[in-house]
Amino acid sequence: MSGLVVVGDVLLDTDIDGTVARTSPEAPVPVLEISRRRRRPGGAGLAALLAAAETRPVTLIAALGTDPDSRRIIELLVDRCRVLPLQLQGTPACKTRVRGPKGQLLRIDHGTGRAGDGPVSADIERAVAAADAILVADYGRGAAAHPRLRSLLTAAARQVPVVWDPHPRGPAPVPGVRAVTPNRDEAFAATGRAPEEAAAMLVADWHAHAVVVTDGDRGAVLHRRGSATRRVPAPAPDAAPAPTPPDVCGAGDRFAGALAGALADGAGLTRAVTTAVASATGFVRAGGAGAVAVTADLGADSTPQPTAVRTPRPPTGSEAAAADPVHPAVALARRTRARGGTVVATGGCFDLLHPGHTDLLRRARALGDVLIVCVNSDASVRRNKGPSRPVVGQQDRVRLLCELGSVDAAIVFDEPTPAEVLALLRPDVWVKGDDYRGRRLPEAPVVEGFGGRIALVPLLDGYSTSRLVETVQARP
Repeated sequence: MSGLVVVGDVLLDTDIDGTVARTSPEAPVPVLEISRRRRRPGGAGLAALLAAAETRPVTLIAALGTDPDSRRIIELLVDRCRVLPLQLQGTPACKTRVRGPKGQLLRIDHGTGRAGDGPVSADIERAVAAADAILVADYGRGAAAHPRLRSLLTAAARQVPVVWDPHPRGPAPVPGVRAVTPNRDEAFAATGRAPEEAAAMLVADWHAHAVVVTDGDRGAVLHRRGSATRRVPAPAPDAAPAPTPPDVCGAGDRFAGALAGALADGAGLTRAVTTAVASATGFVRAGGAGAVAVTADLGADSTPQPTAVRTPRPPTGSEAAAADPVHPAVALARRTRARGGTVVATGGCFDLLHPGHTDLLRRARALGDVLIVCVNSDASVRRNKGPSRPVVGQQDRVRLLCELGSVDAAIVFDEPTPAEVLALLRPDVWVKGDDYRGRRLPEAPVVEGFGGRIALVPLLDGYSTSRLVETVQARP
């Protein structure tokens, strides 16, 4: 098996954010002072990017060429998932959102490329045949209509879960898919009915096992063939303020990807839909696609701009953080959530920094707006690693971490697990290396309890602090 395979149309999305304090003297239009530009994959590319941040490998099959925009998309994805290109006629669709403090001011689109109907590669055939689950993210630009791909998807639907996220300009799903996921407007356009009636009608029209109509902050409506229609509500909001107005861009991709992942893990359809509703709701409340930063933030002068002031001041432990409500790491997490950003955290000893550490931190930082590192105290390292460790003391480890461009803050914890400090930080994403795959993390109940998610990222082979120490000690 090859994990999750995403098939669809990929776009290049750019957000230009800024402030508006005056109007132009040339016309009655606002003048935007740019504070940052951020670029990310869109469409099926965003669906693959979000899925790759979870616990399984992802393969993206999409039409891409050799033009500059196609190359940019591939560069944004290549470290996160496997990319298998289809023939592209033209150039990829590119969407630029210009946003002020109160939301979107303007969107600029260019690129009208479509997937050609040329032959697919042997790698694509093998990937579809070996998938644990398949997500078709149709954006109406030809990938879902490719004749050979549709044949492969029809065969795959008899063996593994296939989730089809449709588009009004795209073809009907292949028969036998596990679930089709139109949103409320798409379901109404297809049937002229409310979500409950539309879901029941579309199951028959699309020859699907189930149709799930996503319904914004009301959750989703599930109709399974031969069963009663039921509504799956969105989870109640927590105390953290939601972004205003909410950025719902990418919510459908997050929903469909989470649904496909849950089905691949063996969840029943109702449980999988419940998981997907929670994932999409949390995604929107954390800032939506606008909070997904793949490239470094760029200011008006196209130079990297920090999203937070780094704080090398080492804390004395999670107890001190609890006693000091303005501890920099905790304050940073609260500020980021208040403005609708995504807080990412990771943890470990980070004794003798090496490329394996910096690669993990870079991957973690790409999942959100700020990265906070939870660092084992000296006493905690000794308990875990023995009396000869750490080699570098906790204050110096914190200072070194905060010198890295990927790290926005660090906090030391002394307990056996970082659960207590995570309860203070409440990160949206808790990142660990994929050597934890298949193991239940002891801090998982805390993270899941406040609505966070756990992401496992690949580790660089061949790097280990313990191995470095052993190598040095073995030298004469």
